[in-house]
Amino acid sequence: MTIRTLRITGMTCDHCASAVEKALTALPGVKAEVSYSEGIARVESSAAVDTRRLLETVRAKGYGASLAEEEVSPPPVTGSGGGLHIAIIGSGSGAFAAAIKAVEQGARVTLIEGGEVIGGTCVNIGCVPSKILIRAAHIAHLQGHHAFDGIPLNRPHIDRAALVRQQQARVAELRHSKYENILEGNPDISLLRGWARFQDAHTLMVVQADGSEQTVTADRILIATGASPAIPGIPGLEGTPYWTSTEALAAEGLPRHLVVLGGSVVALELAQAFRRLGAEVTLLARSTLLSREDPEIGNGLKAVFEEEGIRVLTHTVPASVAHDGKAFTLATAGGEIRGDRLLVATGRAPNTKALAAEKAGIATDQQGGIIIDDHMRTSVGHIYAAGDCTNQPQYVYVAAAAGTRAAINMTGGDAALDLTAMPAVVFTDPQVGTVGLTERQAEEQGLATESRTLTLDNVPRALANFDTRGFIKLVAEKDSGRLLGCQVLAAEGGEIIQAAALALRNRMTVNDLADQLFPYLTMVEGLKLTAQTFTKDVKQLSCCAG
Repeated sequence: MTIRTLRITGMTCDHCASAVEKALTALPGVKAEVSYSEGIARVESSAAVDTRRLLETVRAKGYGASLAEEEVSPPPVTGSGGGLHIAIIGSGSGAFAAAIKAVEQGARVTLIEGGEVIGGTCVNIGCVPSKILIRAAHIAHLQGHHAFDGIPLNRPHIDRAALVRQQQARVAELRHSKYENILEGNPDISLLRGWARFQDAHTLMVVQADGSEQTVTADRILIATGASPAIPGIPGLEGTPYWTSTEALAAEGLPRHLVVLGGSVVALELAQAFRRLGAEVTLLARSTLLSREDPEIGNGLKAVFEEEGIRVLTHTVPASVAHDGKAFTLATAGGEIRGDRLLVATGRAPNTKALAAEKAGIATDQQGGIIIDDHMRTSVGHIYAAGDCTNQPQYVYVAAAAGTRAAINMTGGDAALDLTAMPAVVFTDPQVGTVGLTERQAEEQGLATESRTLTLDNVPRALANFDTRGFIKLVAEKDSGRLLGCQVLAAEGGEIIQAAALALRNRMTVNDLADQLFPYLTMVEGLKLTAQTFTKDVKQLSCCAG
């Protein structure tokens, strides 16, 4: 296949462009798209179609024509995507998953990245560094707050700078092994540095660091630009040295008093981590904690946080923010709050504003997220999107799964992404694990439900750990007993929830779950015990009773 761009002069309206397009497309083996506003025609044909014939066809309609660009694709290789050129905007998990799969299918890929490093949010400024911080804070907390007699408690000295150096070294290691090495070892994936924007549905303009511009034309385009912290419009906030999660994770010093704005995942994880490293912490949430989840989860976490010394103010939004060069002052209905550091963690917004997606006719939602279907298709047939820049849940494993399926579909396949059994984890301590529907969500869908909640003082492993904070809750369809959802607040909740996700995926009933073998002593045994409570009183059972 040969792709040619023709420069056309003399067109005065869209009707002219339509006439030229019709004339070109009438040629055997030719597909053409003509743009009046740009004055160009993009023509795909076999190499046997002579460029001169294309130019003569345009001139025969009364317009000037010249060859602007010609690109000969490499010979087809194995896979259904042989010969396709796919441009991917972004270089995170979704982008790389798509690139790898597309190359496997025989396509060639151009990754376009405007940032200083490749790899996206997760490895660089999200999942990896945050989990390292959280684990370090957990170790520090255990030294001074465990429940075992005979092991003296002590308050550790925290060298935050040393923790950050170790953290960033591991980030660099993973970025190299999981991203840079893949580029180096795969000649069918090329990297173009620069910021991309749409000129039209087939053309990207990439602005490079030196200000130069490069045009990229591709058969298929995948948008995988991720998301960035969303900053609320609180009077006085703009221009102050507030932190987002990016600055908080890289900060080499500990605040004396950290004020956190937000009540969702990032706010909760970092608030608890900094508290455990020794900072005083005040958390302000617009609503409740994790307000989209079962209310029992937010209430349980609030109790844990307050027990650890975190001041939690729910239903609180600052009227204004000020910074005097040393400290922040937040005006609230309950009085002023002062702290030397302010972390803004009020959600993330899709990175789509600079794309000029409207020039390609790509539909977006009110937040700027690209609207896609379960095949990752946008409103434009040959343009796909994956990850945090879309209207899908913002989890890295969702982005990677979406990227892989988008690549399959861009190369002629048919792959959907089913999110009905998507597990989610919040890495607080205890952890939050969720999958499927809450009671409220099920009822909104018209499903009659019944549920059971098992507190962890009924789980032998929690008793052995001397940590019975939290619960496991199962939601089932009332008549059939089919599992609809699971909510967990427990140590190792992230490990527990995957077993519930598998049960949900396989349409198991609570009786099916209660009849499974679970190893003793494990936290995941709590799933079996919770399922048993639908038919019996587990307090009357012996240990590991079947």
